[in-house]
Amino acid sequence: MTRIRIVVADLAEAIFYDSTSLAAAPKEVARISDPTAHLHDRDLVTERAGRGYESFGKARHSIEREADPRYQASMRFARRIARKLDDARRNQEFDELIVVAGPPFLGLLREKLSKPTSARVVLEVHKDLVHMPLADLRRHLPTSAGELSRPH
Repeated sequence: MTRIRIVVADLAEAIFYDSTSLAAAPKEVARISDPTAHLHDRDLVTERAGRGYESFGKARHSIEREADPRYQASMRFARRIARKLDDARRNQEFDELIVVAGPPFLGLLREKLSKPTSARVVLEVHKDLVHMPLADLRRHLPTSAGELSRPH
């Protein structure tokens, strides 16, 4: 019997489901959230960007941050989801993985998955379904193994 783990995620929340087959109803096994996802940019940054002088002349300009704080928070959350999936894979909790997320976050998540976990991905669904009922999720999943195609 194949054990399928389905992760449905966005920038703020991830829901993990398990299923014994594509035809069976998935059961929620875990849920994690990122409380920083709902903060304003001003709450994510502790100080304003610094000021600097041009190398020639008296003009001043602000020094840009290394990266956008919201993007950094998204990367941390994607890394957290990937670690949870890695732990589950090492504990042999699933054989196949289906990842469901909107395109921007799916790309971040794909980046953070380890090679062994990534090798178990059998389907990626490019939809943000984390706040939708389970019935909506099921409509976007295949019902047979013949409909699966490895994304890599």
